[in-house]
Formats: sequence, structure tokens, C-alpha cells
Amino acid sequence: MNREYIEYNGRIAFHPGYYIREIVDDSGLSHADFAKRLDTTPKNLSILIRGEQSLSPDMAMKLARMLDTSIDYWMNLQASYDSIVAGIESDKELEKEKRILSILDYRYFRDNFDLPDHPRRWKEQVVELRRFLDVASLTVLEKPDMAVSFRSSSKGLNEESIIKANAMVQIAVNLSLSEEAPKFNRRKLEMAVRQSLELTSEYGSFYPSIRRLFREAGVKLMALPNIPGSRINGAAKKVGDCIMLMVNDRHGYLDTFWFTLMHEVGHIMNGDLGASFDEEAGDEEIKANAFAQDVLIPSAEYRRFLEAGRFDRNSIMQFSKAIGREPSILLGRLMNDGYVGFSNGSVRNLRRRFRVGLQ
Repeated sequence: MNREYIEYNGRIAFHPGYYIREIVDDSGLSHADFAKRLDTTPKNLSILIRGEQSLSPDMAMKLARMLDTSIDYWMNLQASYDSIVAGIESDKELEKEKRILSILDYRYFRDNFDLPDHPRRWKEQVVELRRFLDVASLTVLEKPDMAVSFRSSSKGLNEESIIKANAMVQIAVNLSLSEEAPKFNRRKLEMAVRQSLELTSEYGSFYPSIRRLFREAGVKLMALPNIPGSRINGAAKKVGDCIMLMVNDRHGYLDTFWFTLMHEVGHIMNGDLGASFDEEAGDEEIKANAFAQDVLIPSAEYRRFLEAGRFDRNSIMQFSKAIGREPSILLGRLMNDGYVGFSNGSVRNLRRRFRVGLQ
């Protein structure tokens, strides 16, 4: 492609080859003869004239000697061209970022992370998001596995979900980098899980406590408000000697928060780090689901409860108290397994809502 000059949105950049072509044409010499006098090949001269390669210091020296100019003259032409081209490419990239910005919705970041408002000033919003996410361009969010490995379900994700999921994981990673924690210790994580489960009934205050317990095990727990359309439930990623564990409030209920949290812990225990989405399949998911179910409600106890066949409000509350769990955790499991309908009014109000920032 001929790149003697580039035009974009009223800006124009001339490659040194543009000026060399004029000199060759005015000389009356053929390209071959001019190339010989310049101590290069006709092919190299043609490539340079077409702007397909940068002017080297060696070629600048030869031009300066042959044409009685300075080396700086030619190198400055190249530097000026490179600078303008970089600006043009930056403008083109900015237009691509504008599309990413519209997908992400700046208001999420403004409202949840106190970014400046910049109403109707999309360029400023792009700059703020780049800085907040710590990326060179918002377009990097288009790439699956950008921030953390996506598991098999990512094959069915659309572009919007990939961008939003990557943004959430990137936020969690960046926040985790600002926290100090010891090296990840599997045994301590097992202890942290047991201690955390004793706090499920402390609805209004459990989150700071479980964050501290996990951090002591080398796991940096980050609960984020969900970006609608992300389809991501949680993610785990090694960050230095620690593990970042991200969960969100996507489904809006306490039981799904606890299940997602323990599901990701199950992945960590199995050494299977990555991002979790809905409708995942495979051995890793089966193991993580089984871990979450058994640790939240011991399987033997759950079977005995099912055998009793009583799923009314009092039975749910009594059983939950006996095993030391918040009733909504049991109710969510019963709903998921089909023993209680989601529209069952007699027990529905036992299922607590959960939003990050309200806990």
C-alpha cells in the first residue's frame, strides 16, 4: 500500500519518500540511476518512496551527502511524519473506543466508583475509563481471556458480554493490587470457609468479616456491583502470590451470592482458576458445583430434610437454624432443585435480596 502521505479528518502526514520522489523526478535520472548514485538498490529506493519503510539514519546520511543537506533535515521529516501518523492512529482508536464506551455505560463507573461525571463529553469519559481500568485502549476489553481465562461457556458469549465481563474482572484485579495479603494458603482457605459459613445469618454485616478471613488465607475477595449484560458470576485469578476472587450481585439474592462465592472457592481448591458464567458444563463445573452445594448445606443433612418432605416456612427456618445457615440459602437450594416454586408466596419472603453496597 502506498503511504507517501496519509489523510484523516483534515490532518495530513507526508512521508520522507514523498519528498524523495519529487527530487528523483526533478533530477532527470531514472530510479535505477538515482539509486546507484545513492548507494542503494532500485528496490530499496522504491520501497522508501512508497513510504513502506521508515527512513533509516544510514539512508539519511546518504541523502544528506548526495544532496548537500543535513542528516537532521531528513530525520526530522521522518520524526514529524511518525508523530502525525501516531496522532491519526490515536484518533482512529478513539473512535473505536467510543463504541466500547457506549456498550459499558459510563454511568456504572461514575455511580459506583466516583469517576468524574463529564456529561456528554465522551472523549473525557474514555480517558477516565482508560485510567481507571489501567489499559492503553478500551478495545483490549474485546478480547476473550483478556483479564482472566474464560471457561468453555465463553464460546457462547456475545461481544457485549465479553467486554463487560472483562471490565469487571479488570476492576477486581486493580482493586486487589492495592491490598496487602499473605501468600495463598489452601489450608487457611479451608478454615476461612468454615468460619465464614458461621456468619451467613449476620445478613447486615458478614461481608467485611469474610473478606478479612479470606485475606488472611491469601485470597483477596472483591464483591462488585454487576454490570447488566456481563453474564459473569465470578472469577478467580492468581495475582502475585495471592488469589483474587471476584463475585458480583448479578442475581440479586443472598443465596446466589453465597453459592457463587463457594463455587469459585471450589474452583480455587481444584486449581482451576478462571471466569464463571451461566450454563457452564464439564468436570470442573460439576466439581465446583458439588463443593458449593455440600459446603453450604451438608449433603447428608439435606437428604434427611428432603426425606421428611416438609417444605413449609417453619420447617425451613428450623432446619436452617439447626445447621447454622441463613434460611434463604436453604430456600434457594430448594427452589433450584424444584422442591419449592419460585412463586410460592408462603416462603418467598424468606429469600433475602442482596446488593453490593447494602450488605
